[in-house]
This record gives sequence, structure tokens and C-alpha cells, in this order.
Amino acid sequence: MKYAMIFPGQGAQHPGMGRDFYERWGVSKKVFEEADEALGFSLSGVIFGGTPEELARTEITQPAILTVSVAAYRAFVQELGREPEPLCMGGHSLGEYTALVAAGALSLADGVRLVHKRGQLMQSAVPIGVGAMAAIIGLELSEVEAVCKEASQGEVCQAANINSPKQIVISGHAGAVSRAEEIIGQRFAARVVPLLVSAPFHCELMRGVADELKEEFAKVEWRAPKFPIIANFSAKAVRTASEARAALFSQTFSPVMWSQSVLEMERSGVEDYFELGPGSVLSGLIRKICRGRHPYPVSNADELAAALEYLRGAEDGR
Repeated sequence: MKYAMIFPGQGAQHPGMGRDFYERWGVSKKVFEEADEALGFSLSGVIFGGTPEELARTEITQPAILTVSVAAYRAFVQELGREPEPLCMGGHSLGEYTALVAAGALSLADGVRLVHKRGQLMQSAVPIGVGAMAAIIGLELSEVEAVCKEASQGEVCQAANINSPKQIVISGHAGAVSRAEEIIGQRFAARVVPLLVSAPFHCELMRGVADELKEEFAKVEWRAPKFPIIANFSAKAVRTASEARAALFSQTFSPVMWSQSVLEMERSGVEDYFELGPGSVLSGLIRKICRGRHPYPVSNADELAAALEYLRGAEDGR
């Protein structure tokens, strides 16, 4: 069976996520406990008992989603009864860190510490109100890039997330993003949705964050991933520890090329997708990118059972 395992990014969080895995699988409960110990505070307490506002703080959101996603992955592995054999793995933004943890390139402790630090750095890199992001629905990438170039006027304005062929998020200085919104409203039959985010992610304003993260990367142990990881910034597979580090560095200030990454998975032979972690955002995007695909989200025990039933049936030729 030719499948990929994928991991969600920021925005998929919600209070109580992952409780099924925590309560039903010892291997998953251990993930939460290891994350708490690595961070030196009760991340699991925020996940299960915190408010949406507390969970939405970037430095909490990122390790929380990574933790829940790894918990889902380890429950999947235990129920499968053997090491999975995906053609590749991938993740959206912070989900790429999760993929590297699942693939054995990073320890869980190093992974949660890195994304916790990543969240802190991203939050402090640009003062509140200086940056902005907006989702553009209905335009091709070339059209969005042309609008960004016109709107920039010496400021940063660029495509940040290519989520599907006609769902693209732009990021940069608030004034430039606002000008882009005005241009689109005047000239195109497209929808613009300003995003409630704390910082302008995946644009040149994050380059300083990448430099600081590079110093953090030097403090952890890296190994070659057991499976190819499709990198956000290039939509190409990385297979070595050095390639993984370089990909995460560039990802910080480069667009998340999710649509292109999924198409690369398709070219490599992937026919099915399992999304491990909270929500089903990536599954929805895959259905837009690849018509006819039916991804399997795994965010709770029932979805895990359905995904494994499908996997076993496919492997048995049913």
C-alpha cells in the first residue's frame, strides 16, 4: 500500500484535543508526560484544562499540537502492531517538526523544546500590529504574487502558505497586506479573509527567527529520518540530518508549499493519506489538490479505528 503520513500545523488546536489517546493508550499518555517534563511545566494541563485563548498562544500552540500528533502516531503504531511503512511523511509548518519526530530524526523532548522556542521567537520577532496575514481564496499563485509585488511599496508582502491551488495566505507588514486586500477587492472576484494571528509567519520578517533557531538546532541531536520528509520550503524530499536542519531553517521565512508538497507525494506514488493529530484541515486541502483522494484523519479513537481498518483491508487486497 502506497501511503503518506502527514501532520497538522497551527490552527488545528482546540481544548481537550488528544484526550482519547491520553486515556486509552499508555504509549500516548507517556508522550504527554515526556512533553511536560521536557518543557518544565504542565503542557497537558493547558491542553486538557486551559482556555482557547491560553492554547492559542503561539509558544503553547506549537508544542501542544506536536505532542497530540505524536501521541496519535504512537497509538497508530501500537494498534498496527508493527512499524508503519509510508512512502514519505510531511507536515504543514510546525507539522514538519512533528514529522521529523515521528520519523526518528528528533527526539520528542528536543522536538517540543524546539517548537516552544520557535513560538516564543516568532511572537517576539515583530511587534503586535506591525505584521498581518490574510487568506486569499479564488486566485492562482501567479496572480497573488503579482498583487503582493504591487502592494509591497518597499515593505514585505509575500505568499506565505500555498495551501491549495486557489487558497493562498499572504504575510508581511500590516500596511502592505492591507493594500493587497484592497487591490484584490477592486480587481478580482476573490474572497479575502484577514487572519487573527499574532505574527506574520513564513515571510522575510521571520528571517531573524531562523538565525536564532539555527543556534537552537546546534544544541540537539539529529539523525537521518527513517522515511523521506517532504520539506515545506522546497516541496522535495529530505533524507539526511543535515538536509532536515537546512529545510527547517529555510521554512521559517519561506512559503509553506503545501499544495506543491502534496503533488510531489503524488508523483512519488502516494495513493492514500493518514493525517495524525488534531482536526482534519490537511485532509480537506488534499481533497482540493487531488480530486478523488479520500484522506483519513486520525484525531480520536474512532478515527484511528477507521483508518486502521482501511489500511489492513487495503493490504489484504479487500
